[in-house]
Amino acid sequence: MSPKHSKAIHVTRAKGGGWQAKRGGAKRASAVAPTQSGAEKAAKRISANSGGGEVRIHGRDGKIRDSDTVRPGRDPRSSKDTRH
Repeated sequence: MSPKHSKAIHVTRAKGGGWQAKRGGAKRASAVAPTQSGAEKAAKRISANSGGGEVRIHGRDGKIRDSDTVRPGRDPRSSKDTRH
């Protein structure tokens, strides 16, 4: 991840309607959902899968109304190789 990108994921209104989950400094949204709740769930899943971090939920006015710390998730694909 480049230094200009933050690990925080922001849930904000999407331009075309609905809500988006987008990393700080990113040009494109990581996920778009019709509801704020859906975008928040997607943001938390994305954050957990990429090592954890902050998810900041913005209200309709654009101000941060809530913030959650997400712990790193468990990636089922990263199991140890048992072959010798």
